[in-house]
Amino acid sequence: MNSAILSRFSHTVSRRRAGLAAVGLVGVLALSACSGGGDSDNSDDTSSPSSSASASSSTSGGTASGAAGEVAGSWLATTEGKAVALVVNGDRAALFATGGSVCTGSASTDTIRLKCTDGSKDRADGAVESVDKTTLKVKWTGGLGTETFTRSEGGQLPSGLPTVGLGS
Repeated sequence: MNSAILSRFSHTVSRRRAGLAAVGLVGVLALSACSGGGDSDNSDDTSSPSSSASASSSTSGGTASGAAGEVAGSWLATTEGKAVALVVNGDRAALFATGGSVCTGSASTDTIRLKCTDGSKDRADGAVESVDKTTLKVKWTGGLGTETFTRSEGGQLPSGLPTVGLGS
């Protein structure tokens, strides 16, 4: 009888974790849909250079701010069976993974540095290997190696993102 109760509890916890991960992912996607993507035709373009100028004052040249713009956005990956959402806004970054990992820190054109609430060091230091309109590759110095993210646009999950069995 006890094993039946434990089995039922285990399945309930697994479903609950998957549900929480899905809710978290939807929240990240909703937030990313509300953030300015820079693709609008309105007069907000005049505010971008001033924010870029202040952000690039600590670096040399204007190319860093252009590349930082490529890294900025919402990125999704599936790593080791877990959904991973990376959000970069200016020089700040946040990462959320199935299972409850929440990490925050800084981002630049070359590096992503995070501190996770669960104490994990797997994604503490990352080097941006490549970035384009749809893909971001980050090589983590922890045990994960290179993680490939797909850009999320307009609050939608990217096509081809494996989601079956996440969080179980």
